[in-house]
Amino acid sequence: MENPSLQPQPVKLSSSRFKRICVFCGSRSGKNPRYQHAAVQLGQELVERNIDLVYGGGSIGLMGLVSQAVYNGGRHVLGVIPVTLMPKELTGEPVGEVKAVSGMHQRKAEMARQADAFIALPGGYGTLEELLEVITWAQLGIHDKPVGLLNVDGFYNSLLCFIDKAVDEDFITEAARHIIVSAQTAQELMSKLEEYVPNQDKIVSKLRWEDGGDTWVQNGH
Repeated sequence: MENPSLQPQPVKLSSSRFKRICVFCGSRSGKNPRYQHAAVQLGQELVERNIDLVYGGGSIGLMGLVSQAVYNGGRHVLGVIPVTLMPKELTGEPVGEVKAVSGMHQRKAEMARQADAFIALPGGYGTLEELLEVITWAQLGIHDKPVGLLNVDGFYNSLLCFIDKAVDEDFITEAARHIIVSAQTAQELMSKLEEYVPNQDKIVSKLRWEDGGDTWVQNGH
């Protein structure tokens, strides 16, 4: 099957509660072509809703597809990437604005600062780690930003089953289970995220991260 077209598509712009969304996804494309199409469709959905993108900064795999789709649609793209990963994940011309940071912790903190919501496309260990961290932050009340799973072809079914099992075994509360919003298409997921209302308690009012001299302070946002 041919690669998804990344040519700019005419879209009808609509309003959104979000100015910029952070997308976590793989630096590989995956075997299933539907993952690639989903990345392009998510990018086009962000453009249609007049939303900018912040992501991990790579120009390959699903990261490259979603960022190029947003960039081609005329929206701002901010890629945040550790200096040590630039030779591996950046090939050719970078997409949009690229911000180099000193390490993985700074990458995640900067993406979280910049975003109004989070979406995970299919990916590997890095995607899962980023996703679970922002879910944990939400559970602790550090932020109340929506967290969405684009569950393409049931890619995240096993993860959702694990979370449901953890709820059944009383390791995760029912309220915390509802932090995660999932859908099979970009349009459905965005509609759910637009309507999302947090219901977890805020138990942490201030968080200070210090790593390599960088400090990140969140005050309940």
